[in-house]
Amino acid sequence: MSVLAAAGAGRLYAVRAVFTCLWRGKYFSSGNEPAENNPVTPMLRHLTYKIKSTGPITVAEYMKEVLTNPAKGYYVNRDMLGEKGDFITSPEISQIFGELLGIWFISEWIATGKNAAFQLVELGPGRGTLLGDILRVFSQLASVLKNCDISIHLVEVSQKLSEIQALTLTEEKVLLEQNAGSPVYMKGVTKSGIPISWYRDLQDVPKEYSFYLAHEFFDVLPVHKFQKTPHGWREVLIDIDPQVSDKLRFVLAPCATPAEAFIQCDETRDHVEVCPDAGVIIQELSQRISVTGGAALIADYGHDGTKTDTFRGFCGHRLHDVLIAPGTADLTADVDFSYLRRMSQGKVASLGPIKQQTFLRNMGIDVRLKVLLDKSDEPSLRQQLLQGYDMLMNPTKMGERFNFFALIPHQRLHGRNHQMNACQSKPSPSPVAGFGELAWR
Repeated sequence: MSVLAAAGAGRLYAVRAVFTCLWRGKYFSSGNEPAENNPVTPMLRHLTYKIKSTGPITVAEYMKEVLTNPAKGYYVNRDMLGEKGDFITSPEISQIFGELLGIWFISEWIATGKNAAFQLVELGPGRGTLLGDILRVFSQLASVLKNCDISIHLVEVSQKLSEIQALTLTEEKVLLEQNAGSPVYMKGVTKSGIPISWYRDLQDVPKEYSFYLAHEFFDVLPVHKFQKTPHGWREVLIDIDPQVSDKLRFVLAPCATPAEAFIQCDETRDHVEVCPDAGVIIQELSQRISVTGGAALIADYGHDGTKTDTFRGFCGHRLHDVLIAPGTADLTADVDFSYLRRMSQGKVASLGPIKQQTFLRNMGIDVRLKVLLDKSDEPSLRQQLLQGYDMLMNPTKMGERFNFFALIPHQRLHGRNHQMNACQSKPSPSPVAGFGELAWR
C-alpha cells in the first residue's frame, strides 16, 4: 500500500459537503400525477407536436430528445450536478473516490509495461471534479510518471458542462482554443501542464494507447423498454393521453418493432430494457483496446441481467415522474452489465460487475481515509470525511447500488503484451487492481 501513502503525501483538499440529497439509485415509474402538476414545458410542446405528426415514440427516442435535443435538451445548457442541481455523484461527495481511480489507472499502466505515452479519455466528465482528483494523484506521483507523455481527452455534448470542466481543470490565464466546427471543439492545458481536448463523439478521439473512464455515463443513454404479453414481446411507447391533450402516457406497440432484435432468445424476465447506444460504444471501446491496448473502467449503478423496470427521473434531488414536465428533470435507467459483456464480443476480457464497496476497499479506501483523518485537526472536516466514506461504502447507500466493470486486453491476464517496445519494461502477471486486492510492484 506504499502507493496510497505516496498519494496521501499531498495536502488535504477542502472536503466536499455531504449534501442531504438523493443520488440516482432508486426506482420510479410514471404514476397518476394530476394535470395541474404537469406544466407545459417547451420540450413537452415539442414532443406533442412530434407524436401528433408521426405517432407514438419509443422510450429511447423520448430520452434522446429530452436529454440531448440541441435546443431544449436537459443536458445541453444547464449544470445539473451538486447541491443546487438535481442529483449528486460520488466525486462530489469525497475526494477519495477520484484519488483511488487515479491509482487504478497508474496501476494498470505499470502492470501493462509502462508505455511511453497514454491518453486518458473520460466519457461524460460531469463538472470535471473526478478528473481533477485523478490529475492531482498523477501530480503527486509525478516521479512514477515522469517519463510518460500523458494527454487528456473529454467526450462531452453539453456546452455548459464543458465550460465548467474548463474552469475546473485548466489555468484561467491560458486561453482555450475553440473551434465549433472541428471534432476537437475546444482544447487547452490543465493546471499541471497536461494537454486537454474536448470532443462530442468517442469516434473523434485518436485511436492510441488509452485508458477510458465512464462514471455514471451509460445510465443516461437511451433505452428501449419491452413488455412480455400473451402475443409475444411488445415495445413500450409514449403517446399523448387522449383524455388530456398536454399529458403523456405509456402504451404498448400493437406489433413487433425492430429493436426487439436486441432481446435474448432465452430471456426469462417479463420486462426488459435494452440500450443499443451502449452496445455501440462498448464495441468501439473493445475494438480500440484489442488493437492499441489500455483499458476501460466503467462505474455505474446497474445489474447483471436481473432487473426489469428501472426507468426513472430526478429533479431537485427528488424522484420525479418521467413523463411530467420533460426537459426539467434527469432521466436514467440501470445499466445491464450482462449486455455490455455480450457487446464486447470476446474482443477483450471483462471484469465485474463488482459492488462499489468491494472495489473501493480493494483499492485501499480505508488506508486513504486514515491518512486524511490523521492530517486533519478540524472536527468538522473529520466528520465530513467520515460522512463521505459512509455514503460511498454503506450497503444501504452507494456501497452496493453502484458497480465497477472493466474491459482489458486478454493478454493482460496472462502477462503478455504484443506492443512491447524499447521504451517499455517487461510486464508481469498481476491481479487487476480493485477487482482483487491492490498489488503495487
